[in-house]
Amino acid sequence: MNPNRNLLVRKLDPPQLWNPMVENYLRATEFYHVSRIGVIREFHPMLAALRPETHSFVLPVGEVTVTLEDVAHIFGLPIDGEPVSGWTYSSGDFLQRSILFTDKSTAYAHAKYLPLLRDFEQIHTYSWGSACLAHLYRALCRASRYDTKEMDGPLNLLFVWTWERMSCLAPVPRQTLPPAEIPVARRWSHSERTTAWLSNTFEWRLYHGLIVPDELHPHLEVCDIVAPLLSFECVEWHPADRVMRQFGYAQPPSRAARDIPLD
Repeated sequence: MNPNRNLLVRKLDPPQLWNPMVENYLRATEFYHVSRIGVIREFHPMLAALRPETHSFVLPVGEVTVTLEDVAHIFGLPIDGEPVSGWTYSSGDFLQRSILFTDKSTAYAHAKYLPLLRDFEQIHTYSWGSACLAHLYRALCRASRYDTKEMDGPLNLLFVWTWERMSCLAPVPRQTLPPAEIPVARRWSHSERTTAWLSNTFEWRLYHGLIVPDELHPHLEVCDIVAPLLSFECVEWHPADRVMRQFGYAQPPSRAARDIPLD
């Protein structure tokens, strides 16, 4: 990939925070944490280091990527549950104001998700976090193409992962932000870029010591699995075996990339 190629990154500015009266309902669906994230701006692209066939970035320190562990901490979404899947139609119906599954308009998500929201008591049983990560992986694959001018997907996840892991790319020094808590993305809301500072490290064990809500503890037990991530027709591999240092393990030699379709 040409490192000097300009790519327009489209970002969704979420609507105003929900009415406090709906907090209990958001907690019941396990969308409470992600609903607390405000506007996140600015990004220094890493696409020049992207290896699209493995959804990873090849840096001087080694191979790294966004994982299910990052989704659980940054967005506070469940990652262990029923697949986000079902019947789809070719209609152009869309839902307005989505944060997790946006198209390039930055304001819409497909209406195919509506059937999964029909039974309120079952919403929390789906693996929304893995579906979100699948869409980010697919967006990265498409963004790596030479003729791509725009990028969609859950880009706030990519932004915050980059800033937390590599402070040299962050818009502000992390020590000037509120203490990290789940969702980690919340402390980057409305941050404005300041002057640069020196740092060239990668934070391998970023979430060590972070207080995890009780409802998320069971989900973290599967964050290092190597398995397909599913969101309807979007299926992408979770390459945890290529970034084992992010989970506190020694990194064995990486195997050949799995066959992952781009479409």
